[in-house]
Amino acid sequence: MLTIDVDTKIKFLHGFSHKTRIQILECIKNTEKTVSQIVEDIDGNQSNISQHLACLKGCGIIVGRQQGKYMYYSLGNQQVRDLLSMFDDVLMDIQQDVETCENHIAGSEC
Repeated sequence: MLTIDVDTKIKFLHGFSHKTRIQILECIKNTEKTVSQIVEDIDGNQSNISQHLACLKGCGIIVGRQQGKYMYYSLGNQQVRDLLSMFDDVLMDIQQDVETCENHIAGSEC
């Protein structure tokens, strides 16, 4: 059985560890979108969104497709979409615990 290095797992999970990146992933969960569409949908700053898109793309979580002068972004594969759905499923069961977790301080780890 192939094992994945813990540091690699941490790099992957980092893609899911920022509010803006989660908003982007939810925004493109069901359809590809341009940077401008993403900026409008999540009411963000284009420069900031572009940096987060680069992070997500660098980790392989999303892919980009050039069409003319526009770059369209979408989830990297069905497994990423499934993972986002699994996050929701798990959170449905433990949402109250997560919301009241006193070990979490905004911007830091437990």
